[in-house]
Amino acid sequence: MVLSGHEIRRQLGANILIDPFEPARLNANSYDLTLHDELLVYEEIVLDMRKANRVRRLRIPPEGLVLRPQQLYLGRTVERTETHNLVPMIEGRSSIGRLGLFVHVTAGFGDVGFCGFWTLEMFAVQPVRIYAGVAICQIFYHDVHGPITEYHSDKYQHNTDIQPSLLFKELIGDGQLDSQLKLPFGIERSHG
Repeated sequence: MVLSGHEIRRQLGANILIDPFEPARLNANSYDLTLHDELLVYEEIVLDMRKANRVRRLRIPPEGLVLRPQQLYLGRTVERTETHNLVPMIEGRSSIGRLGLFVHVTAGFGDVGFCGFWTLEMFAVQPVRIYAGVAICQIFYHDVHGPITEYHSDKYQHNTDIQPSLLFKELIGDGQLDSQLKLPFGIERSHG
């Protein structure tokens, strides 16, 4: 069940924290989050899951910044959120999507207990000019049923900036990853 805007407001300060909170950004069943003025882009031509890939920081000037197709831009929300006893999720606003801008390539699903800024994986279908401070996406909340174990992570929890992929922290080391993979029943590992 998705929380209504009235219920989001009622749970502010308890299960929901949005900082800063602007009442005008509260919708019927969501809250608009805004775009920070900095972005990251990867400098590598080929991204490697096992490494910390190099990034370059860009600032969005007052006149805006044109995003190019075929380039992933990592941004973040101005707002820091904290959610307890609910599942937070973000979706790009329809007005943004109608400009051909994907706001989160695959990662709109949050975890119960997440605290921090939302990193946005932005991808433009065609060149589009963006501006800092624009309402870029919406956060909404689902009830969760059953016992809860809150999210804890040394990767993304309590972040203070844009977070590039930290998947490499899960991939232990050269050769060790392969030995930990579970193969389907009946398939043997080749050692040659």
